[in-house]
Amino acid sequence: MKILVVGLGVIGTTYGYLFQKSGHEVEHLIRKSSKRADIQELDIELLDGRTEKDGIQSSDVYQVKHCSSKAYDFIFVSVPSGGLASILERLEADGISGTLILACGIWEDRAYIDNLVKGRPYILGYPVAGGNIRDNKLTACVFDHFMLERKEKAALPNYEKLVQIFMDCQIKLEQPYDMLEWIWMHMAINAGVISAIIKYTDTTDTQAAVERAMASSQTLKAAVENIRETAQIVAARGVNLKNYSNELLAYKLPTFLSVPLMKRTFAKKVLTRQIMTLHDNLSDLLFVCQCVYDSGQALNLAAPHFYKAYEEVQDKLFDY
Repeated sequence: MKILVVGLGVIGTTYGYLFQKSGHEVEHLIRKSSKRADIQELDIELLDGRTEKDGIQSSDVYQVKHCSSKAYDFIFVSVPSGGLASILERLEADGISGTLILACGIWEDRAYIDNLVKGRPYILGYPVAGGNIRDNKLTACVFDHFMLERKEKAALPNYEKLVQIFMDCQIKLEQPYDMLEWIWMHMAINAGVISAIIKYTDTTDTQAAVERAMASSQTLKAAVENIRETAQIVAARGVNLKNYSNELLAYKLPTFLSVPLMKRTFAKKVLTRQIMTLHDNLSDLLFVCQCVYDSGQALNLAAPHFYKAYEEVQDKLFDY
């Protein structure tokens, strides 16, 4: 398959590398003004969880091929939803076609997405990977699965081709009840965790801050309290939380049970710990919190723990 990855960010590059290694033709669409516009190759340090639960560490070099065509089988897009409109405008202006894989944190509703894509074929997904890029080096980890919209909801004629791409990469597909609702829920959980971590830790060293948070009963208890409230914000948008009971189970338990459970998870699951510590793009993390916060306020919902945590985060980071 011929795949275009928009940008040279962590998620798109991680999956682009895997797609290329499995035999697919991968190119990147990079803005001329980007500081990465001239990159031709990247060093890759990957903790690969596709075949081993604790991951296999590997090193490689990824040859970055730049966009050279107008037609692709799939276009992989992974950005915060705030940047999605400009990317779609760029694709339209450049006359580039292909089925969109929107692997984004999208907080808007389906009507918004449909209006944005303007009739282009698209499917919603969500990556289970993370990392960072420093200079010409990608340090990342990837799990053995990828979240993807169900076939009957996506209604894509080339759905099976997309499934095959992930099969070629030894990545299983998990398909929740509703992909967009699942994304909302995932963002809500992340907002609860992020606001607690930033509130209680020193963010000058993000990796160290996250490491401390994963071992802190105070921080994890605050995260659980926040998540219980942010989940209700999602419910107020018309989502039946019973459809996502597995995702919320750990946070419904009393904190004297859930906090030790979370500690053990972070201590034992190498990939989970790694994905937490590698993600250090503060603006992306705060965007997630802001989306959930603004919705809760607009709906006049009570979420005292989360609101207070996020407001304290704002004071902490932007106290001029």
